[in-house]
Amino acid sequence: MPEDSVDAIEEEAQRVFSALDAVERMSDPLARARVVSRLLKDQAERNRRLKGMRRQVVLDLRAQAVPYRRIAALLGVSSGTVQDIERGYSGSGTNRPKRGDAAQST
Repeated sequence: MPEDSVDAIEEEAQRVFSALDAVERMSDPLARARVVSRLLKDQAERNRRLKGMRRQVVLDLRAQAVPYRRIAALLGVSSGTVQDIERGYSGSGTNRPKRGDAAQST
């Protein structure tokens, strides 16, 4: 990935983090709580969409026979996470279905 792309990604992510930091610094507790409520309500649906977008990239790369480790490096996650994304699994590692169970439950 070109360095300017990495910089743009980091810059965009930092804008999001900065906005969230600003919410946490709000001096009016009631206004802060209203903003937090709005963020939490929005985040559940947004997380589903974002995970779907990321999963589609993983599926497309796997269809091109890109190895898990390469995808992990591109996304900045572990290869185990890439495998979970490919399977459509996004829960806690403690609740991860066993290999044979995952095939039976789909």
